Amino acid sequence: MDIQENIINKVAQSTLLSFDLASLYASGERVIYDIKDNLFHGLMLREKDFREFIKTNNWESYQNKNVAIVCTSDAIVPTWAYMLLATKLNPYVNSLVFGNLEQLEIELYSLAIQNLDIEQFRDQKIVIKGCGKIFVPVSAFVAFTAKITPVAKSIMYGEPCSTVPLFKRKD
Repeated sequence: MDIQENIINKVAQSTLLSFDLASLYASGERVIYDIKDNLFHGLMLREKDFREFIKTNNWESYQNKNVAIVCTSDAIVPTWAYMLLATKLNPYVNSLVFGNLEQLEIELYSLAIQNLDIEQFRDQKIVIKGCGKIFVPVSAFVAFTAKITPVAKSIMYGEPCSTVPLFKRKD
């Protein structure tokens, strides 16, 4: 007897909407601006020297970049210095934060999620993709889940063939 079973791909036939947060990855190079390079002997900021640097530096070199401003030196830097940097960088950069590259990535994803139209997720069974080639901060998974919960029918984490259920709306 020759019995041949048809293999049915139930994942492909499902109504699950798979969403990869990596699709929200912001364009532009990520760079750090370390204010320690502006410190006198690595210890203190001289206002006159700093203001001269601010006037003469080529800020266009930061065009379309995502910039994190930090100070890696153990020095006291007045708040106005970071603010002054922001006024010069802002016309050129895609995004600007105070902090390290991880904080920059968190902010970039946060902005993308805030601007996301959630209507595309209304009454959908959503699988939030868990693994990928692009690093997505955990904070983005949390923010995205919180944003879509009011409209989603259900939310799962992982891959459509192997999911972890997170939320199911009671209708």
